[in-house]
Amino acid sequence: MTGLKVERRGAICLLTIDREAARNALDAATSHALDAAITAAEADPEIGAMVLTGAGDRAFCAGMDLKEAAEIGAGHGLVPGRGFGGVTERKRSKPLVAAINGTAVAGGFEIMMACDMVFAADHALMGLSEVKRGLFAFAGGIQRLAHQVPRATALAMIMTGELLPARRLYELGIVTEVVPGPALLEHTLAVTNAMLGNSWQAIRNGLELYELACGMDIDRALAVGNAWGKATLSSADSREGVTAYALKREARFTRD
Repeated sequence: MTGLKVERRGAICLLTIDREAARNALDAATSHALDAAITAAEADPEIGAMVLTGAGDRAFCAGMDLKEAAEIGAGHGLVPGRGFGGVTERKRSKPLVAAINGTAVAGGFEIMMACDMVFAADHALMGLSEVKRGLFAFAGGIQRLAHQVPRATALAMIMTGELLPARRLYELGIVTEVVPGPALLEHTLAVTNAMLGNSWQAIRNGLELYELACGMDIDRALAVGNAWGKATLSSADSREGVTAYALKREARFTRD
């Protein structure tokens, strides 16, 4: 048995780290189970997006299970080529949405930073505490902070290991929305469901182009977008969206 709960909520795959007694830290088995669950959801044509959360209201994920690490060594939760929990280095085609129900620290913060939208409970605290254990956040936390957060703020998080409240992470643009704790999961699922009312292909294309553009200068990014444009403008979903607007009805997109 692993500490991961997998549920279907319509077109959403809901993934819950279920190790509440360990503050939802990932042991090796749960890390690899999370990786496998995301792989399965990516391959399932009936799944449009994934939502990741933690059990209870104290912790989203406390990172690596340090008790296990003390017994068998650190790093067993790293999946080759896909990172911690199979998330932090993974290339995905479908959105991964985080519902941060409590503290997200160390590897848990790195997983959160790798998600595409982040909804956080108003009591949640987040940050990179690895420095307090003689480690540093090499699995994606530091790298993503370097791309998203001003230097002085990022380095303070990295070098002090102190946690920041959800509201501050929202101000920094890391958190999408701060939500009262009791309403967090319902709100996250509702927003994700609303998103999936759009063209799934357009969602995937937008996600892929954004990720590509992050590593390109603007001229190259525009060229790539234009290269995709002809196919996009002539796609079945594009025709359906335009027709539905003209006829004043809801669009009926395919799930291809």
